[in-house]
Amino acid sequence: MIQKFFTSESKTVTGAALLISLATLASRVVGIARDRVFAHTFGAGPVLDAYYAAFKIPDLVYNLLIVGALTAGFIPTFTRLLTQNSSRENAWKLTNNVINIIGFLIGVCSILGAIFASRLTTIIFPGFGTSSHELASQMTRVIFISPFILGISMVMGGILQSLRQFLLYSLAPVFYNLGIIIGAIILVPRVGPIGLAWGVVLGALLHLMVQTMGAISNGYRWRWSFRLTDPDTRQIGKLMIPRTLGLGLTQLNLIIMTSFATLLTTGSVAVYNFANNLQAVPTGIISIPFALAVFPLLASLDAKGDKETFIEKLHYTVRTILFLITPLAVIMLLLRAQIVRVVLGSGAFDWGATIATANTLAFFALGLFGQALIPLFARAFYARSNTKTPFIIGVVAELITLGAAYWLMQKYGVAGLALGGSIGVSINALLLAIYLRRDLGRLHGQETLFFINKIALSALVMGLTVQLLKTPLGLLLNLRYFWGILLHGLIAGSIGCVVYILMLRLLKVKEAGEFISGFRKQWLKFSPVKEGIDEAEL
Repeated sequence: MIQKFFTSESKTVTGAALLISLATLASRVVGIARDRVFAHTFGAGPVLDAYYAAFKIPDLVYNLLIVGALTAGFIPTFTRLLTQNSSRENAWKLTNNVINIIGFLIGVCSILGAIFASRLTTIIFPGFGTSSHELASQMTRVIFISPFILGISMVMGGILQSLRQFLLYSLAPVFYNLGIIIGAIILVPRVGPIGLAWGVVLGALLHLMVQTMGAISNGYRWRWSFRLTDPDTRQIGKLMIPRTLGLGLTQLNLIIMTSFATLLTTGSVAVYNFANNLQAVPTGIISIPFALAVFPLLASLDAKGDKETFIEKLHYTVRTILFLITPLAVIMLLLRAQIVRVVLGSGAFDWGATIATANTLAFFALGLFGQALIPLFARAFYARSNTKTPFIIGVVAELITLGAAYWLMQKYGVAGLALGGSIGVSINALLLAIYLRRDLGRLHGQETLFFINKIALSALVMGLTVQLLKTPLGLLLNLRYFWGILLHGLIAGSIGCVVYILMLRLLKVKEAGEFISGFRKQWLKFSPVKEGIDEAEL
C-alpha cells in the first residue's frame, strides 16, 4: 500500500500540479529553514559569499549535461517509447544508455573542474580577497562531486515524470536541503566552513536515493549500455543541443551576476542569493509544478496531433498560474521587509543585511510574472520538439539582463542586479508568448488580455488594502519582536488575499469561483454536521 501511494499516477494536470505544489512547498519550507540556519550562523558575510560562488561552476556543468537532456530530450523520447510500445523494455534500454553516457561525461568534467578549481575561481570572481578565494576553491572541489550524483538522480526523476508519478520526484529536493542543513549544523562545527560543501554532497546522495527507489519500483534495473549510435539517444542529443546552449547562457548569466556582486560590498553575493531564494518560492510552488505536470500531457497531445486540446490545456494553465502568482507578487513587494526579517532575521543577520535583502527582493518581485510563465512556455515548445526558438529568445533576454544589471548596479548596488534580472525575464516571457502564438496559430490572446486586466485591477485593490493596513497594525503590534513582525505581515497579507479573491469574484473570473467552491467543499468536509440538514442533501 505504501509503495502504491508513492508510485500512484496523477490523472489530471491540476491534480498533478497540486501534488507537486504541496511537495515543493515542503521543499521550500526546508529551504527557508536552511537559509535561516545560514543567516543565523554566518550572516551576510564572506563565508556565504564563498559558498554561493562555489556552486556556480558545478551548476554550469550539471545544467549543461543533465537538465538540458532531460527537459528537452529524454522525457519526450521516453514518453514516446511508452506510448508506442506496451512493454517498457525499450524505454529501460534508453534509460541505461543515457545514464552511462551522461555519467561518463559528467565524471570527466567534474574531475577536470576540481583540478582547475583554484584558477577558475580566481578568474571568475575577481572581487574576492585571498581568504575568500581559497575557501571558494576548496568548496568548489567538494561540490563538484554532486553533479555526478544528481545527474543519475535526475534521470531517475525523468522516468517518474514520464510515468506521471510526481510525488517522489517532488520530495527529492526536501531531502537534498535536509542534507545541506545537516552539513551546516553538524559538519561545520567539526570540520569548519568546508562542512557546508560536504552537506551538499550528502543532500545529493539523499536526492538520488529517493528517486531511485521510485524508478526501481516501476521495474527499472541498471544494465551496462554505451551505444552512441542508438537512434533514440541521438534524437535526445539533437533535441538537447539548443536547450543546453540556453541553459549554458542562463548559468553563465548567474556566474557573471555573481562576479558583478563580488565587485560590490562584502556580503553582496549572500544578499543576492538570499533574495533570489525567497523570490523563487512562489514560482517553485505554483508555476514550476504546473509546467512539470502539464509537460508530459502536452508532449502526448503533440504526438497524437491534437493541436486544439494542446492549446486549451496551455491556455488553462496560463490563466491558473497568473491567478495564483499575482497575490504572492503583491505580498512580496509590499511586505518584503517583514518577509526577510521573519525568515532570516536572527543571529549574525543584522538590520543592514535585512534592508539590503528586502530592497533586492522588491526588484525581484517585479519580474515574478515573467519568471512564472517562462517554464510553461518553454515546455510548450519542447513538447513540440522545438528547442531552437526558446534558445534564441533566451540569448536575447540574457544579453539584455546582463547589460541592464551592470548599468543598474552602478546606482542601486546589489538590488540593481535583481532589477536587471526582472527586466530580462519579463522580455523573455513576452517573446516566448509571441512566438508560441505564431507557432500554434492562436493562443486565446484577447481572452487572456481581458483576464489580465481583471487580475491587474484586483491586484491594485489588494495592494491598496495591504498598504492601508500596515500603519494601524504597526501601532497595535510590537514590531521589535519576531511574533509582532510575523503577525503584522500575516494579517495584512491574508486580508489582502481575501480582498483579491472577492474582487475577482465580483468581476466574474471563473478561477476565483472555483477557488471559493473548493474552499467551501473542504470546509463542509472537515466541519461537524449541523442539525437541520437533510440527509438527502449530503
